[in-house]
Amino acid sequence: MLNRLLATQANDKVAALLRLTLGLVMFPHGAQKALGWFGGYGFSGTMNFFTQRMGIPAVFGVLAIAAEFLGALGLITGLLTRIAAFGIALTMAVAILTAHLPNGFFMNWYGTQKGEGFEYHLLALGLAVAVIIRGGGAASIDARLSGKRKA
Repeated sequence: MLNRLLATQANDKVAALLRLTLGLVMFPHGAQKALGWFGGYGFSGTMNFFTQRMGIPAVFGVLAIAAEFLGALGLITGLLTRIAAFGIALTMAVAILTAHLPNGFFMNWYGTQKGEGFEYHLLALGLAVAVIIRGGGAASIDARLSGKRKA
């Protein structure tokens, strides 16, 4: 089971590009929520927002923060890539359905909408699904752990 989860083509540069792109884009968002970096509110502030303002159960708030922060680290390093991408995909799908769908497709670039649209989340979800399918690819810890070497 673990071998199937880690399996990837060790020379797949496209999978590596997808993985790194998603990981590098998600990292600042996760660091905002977990650590308060990049202008974020940190773990306690984010948990307060999730539980008090949005009514999300604490366990799901913790999982969302972990998916964005630890998932991004997993993608950047290529460790447990499919699990990391799955966590991010699930978080993005829930964000679309619970918070962003009513605001339409587009991000709120000009401040004229009530909130942010879901275009960013849809892109992240699409990348995550591609990473789940392809695995970690080149330069991933998964490739090393699964015993596959570059041909």
